[in-house]
Amino acid sequence: MIVHNASTRRFFDDKRVFLTDGGFETSMLFHEGFDLPGFSAAPLLDDPEARQAMARYFDRFLAMAAEAGTGFVLDTGTWRAGEHWAEVVGVTRADMRRLNREAAAFAKEVKSRWDGRVAPILIDGVIGPAGDGYAPEALLTPERAEAVHLPQVKALAEAGVDFIAAVTMTHTGEGIGIARAAKLVGIPVVVSYTVETDGHLPTGQNIAEAVAETDAATGGAPLYYMVNCAHPDHFSAELGQGDWLKRIGGLRANASRLSHAELDEATELDDGDPAEFGHLHEALIARLPALRVVGGCCGTDHRHVGAVGAKLHVHAA
Repeated sequence: MIVHNASTRRFFDDKRVFLTDGGFETSMLFHEGFDLPGFSAAPLLDDPEARQAMARYFDRFLAMAAEAGTGFVLDTGTWRAGEHWAEVVGVTRADMRRLNREAAAFAKEVKSRWDGRVAPILIDGVIGPAGDGYAPEALLTPERAEAVHLPQVKALAEAGVDFIAAVTMTHTGEGIGIARAAKLVGIPVVVSYTVETDGHLPTGQNIAEAVAETDAATGGAPLYYMVNCAHPDHFSAELGQGDWLKRIGGLRANASRLSHAELDEATELDDGDPAEFGHLHEALIARLPALRVVGGCCGTDHRHVGAVGAKLHVHAA
């Protein structure tokens, strides 16, 4: 068992503000022009040119964190890098395990260049859903999800990430399963749910119910929860009242107001309006007392995150 100390939890408990990046995969695909087989960025680690583009990408965000005096949550590019994706991506399971280790090593390289200028920098091992991140083909039980994702949780934990981030979860069974896998391994975990244009998970459950169910099934294991891969307009009405709002520690919204189904069909990037994106977050930040981490998701880049980060920084101060 890998046992991590309490330092990661402490960083999020003492009201530090963190920036994170934007839409990594969409940036690599649409802005940089790299092919992502199965929409997985992990194989890019074997391409020297792609690695340079990835370094430039993260450096833009870290430069903003340095200027703003915030911490930074540094993602591994492993959203679709579980062993169960190997055949779709066109690699072996052994290659996929190697790429998870390499992703953590790459993040450490990026971190080392910014140590002393941005503090703290926490590396999160990103794990995406086993199926479609917008419309799951099947709803996993917590037991099945734990079994499916445990190998990747172990690989990232052994590679030295600071915590696991279960991102774009479409249903609670999978969020619970990954949280349990992280708890078994002994590494902190964050769970992020995605919602449709009506503010509910693809299963029809609302965010408050998803948070309550996950906490109950895991003994409150997640450090905090996030909402990601949805435009602020899609979920702002769901952020009403209740103690559950204190469990929302991160937001990574989409730039586009398009539905998930429309985004699946899109052949061009919809990057929305970065300035408006920042203004929309101002109201959200005021309603989320535990919000510490802000970034973006599909279609966002350093412009969007900069606009949002300015709002969070002012609010936290």
